[in-house]
Amino acid sequence: MANAADAFAEQRRGMVQGQLRDRGVRSPGLLDAMLAVPRHEFVPATCRDAAYSDQPLPIGLGQTISQPLIVGLMTEALALAVTDRVLEIGTGSGYQTAVLARLASEVFTIEYRPELARAAWIRFRQLGIGNVRVRQGDGGNGWPEAAPFHKILVTAAAAFPPPPLIDQLAEGGRLVMPVGGRQHQELIRIQKRHGRIERQHLDWCRFVPLAGIHGSGRLLAG
Repeated sequence: MANAADAFAEQRRGMVQGQLRDRGVRSPGLLDAMLAVPRHEFVPATCRDAAYSDQPLPIGLGQTISQPLIVGLMTEALALAVTDRVLEIGTGSGYQTAVLARLASEVFTIEYRPELARAAWIRFRQLGIGNVRVRQGDGGNGWPEAAPFHKILVTAAAAFPPPPLIDQLAEGGRLVMPVGGRQHQELIRIQKRHGRIERQHLDWCRFVPLAGIHGSGRLLAG
């Protein structure tokens, strides 16, 4: 077990240096977070040998865990502060959530698929990640009773940002998400200033589609 842990730690160091720092991700706190979060714990056992490779990996139900560089770029674009309350749409296996949780005060994450939501909730508790709340449901409506949020991250693509998420973004807040169709998407950052929305192109990308737009959800607890 110790040898396996050492091997994964070495692979994480290689990931942070070669896939993140050498390719433009500069935030020291973010690099430290991605060095600390055990990505291999967030992929199926059959993919563990590839956990730190420069590619997305399947996590079941037609979903993927994003390439490490994409996780780094999206997180850095949020410009997180330690006091931030963050809403994440699309928990997946929970890896991106775990990175956010090391950088922000609280993370509220919504996953459409019950199996993934439950598995992520269990994983957070096994790893001692205590500042994350998980909801299973339609992320397009956000988490109204916990709003507003300083930062919002959407890890699946839609034609446009769901209006409830814009409404739940705090003044001065940032929302990062992919927008577009199945074949052509762009990663954008939205900032709310004096009630107005400013949109900025960040990069081109390809994500799985956002599931649903409407619906509430169920808080996982106990």
